[in-house]
Amino acid sequence: MSDQSTLIYTAEHEWIRVEGNVITVGITAYAADKLGEVVFAELPDVGSTVERGKVVAEVESTKSVGEVYAPLNGTIIEVNDGVTENPDWINEFPLDKGWLFKLEASNIADLEAASLLSLDEYNALIGK
Repeated sequence: MSDQSTLIYTAEHEWIRVEGNVITVGITAYAADKLGEVVFAELPDVGSTVERGKVVAEVESTKSVGEVYAPLNGTIIEVNDGVTENPDWINEFPLDKGWLFKLEASNIADLEAASLLSLDEYNALIGK
């Protein structure tokens, strides 16, 4: 499992790992737990352009559908085909094998204005 303290979070229950101008996105363990058993993941197409704040993926569970938003403007450079074949990875390994997509940010400096949360801030949001 990834070290949660190296990640940043959104109020929409997504985690983000920043490596240069590449951002990996997944949903948090809290979100995966609230969704219940994930049975399907609809991921964006590689090469598609995404806009910050817009829905780019959906995660469907036995209870509901969760939307996943783009944290920044950019281009999808990779998707995790493993979660389309094994959607339970999102529940079992939300911070590791359960990542959803990677995007190359148009302007990584936009992270400063993206209202992202530290681990402590995220834990406070979810009452942990």
